[in-house]
Amino acid sequence: MRQSTITRNTNETQITLSLTLDGTGKSAISTGVGFLDHMLNLWTVHGLFDLSVTATGDHHIDFHHTVEDIGICLGLAFREALGTAKGIRRYSSLVLPMDEALAQVAIDVSNRIYFAFSPPMPKAKIGEFDAELVEEFWHAFVTNARITTHIQVISGHNLHHIAEAIFKAMAVALDDATQLDSRKSTVPSTKGVL
Repeated sequence: MRQSTITRNTNETQITLSLTLDGTGKSAISTGVGFLDHMLNLWTVHGLFDLSVTATGDHHIDFHHTVEDIGICLGLAFREALGTAKGIRRYSSLVLPMDEALAQVAIDVSNRIYFAFSPPMPKAKIGEFDAELVEEFWHAFVTNARITTHIQVISGHNLHHIAEAIFKAMAVALDDATQLDSRKSTVPSTKGVL
């Protein structure tokens, strides 16, 4: 099983996160940030991952530290669960709609960190959630998972739909890129290592 458990305790957050890459879409998520719970649940379902997250944080300030630190933990768990990455497809890209919103994602599970997100999410709220935290979450994930990621919002005006399109697109792309290909018996790189 490709799985990992990460625990992170700081002065700002306390997080325990378990991830199984080859899951069935089961989730048990309690972060204290309702909108993030919703996004992680749909990420789990659409990526067919199993994810468990419990988190507490300094919500009396705002949700930033909790959201960013969960992104860090999920990235670390992803990287650890992937192991050597032997036999994975490595690349994936797609365009995914959510009503009027359209998100494009392209990833390379390469052990090379690059993150592009355009255009930036506006400084506005989705309920009590700062919309710009969507970008912060994925930046933290990508940095710690060590993958090359391009996220582009092609269209949309409803911030909930835009965020949902991004999380769903990342789920499908990550699932696709980490699938084991029976034709590949080594790490998918001419270097012999990612």
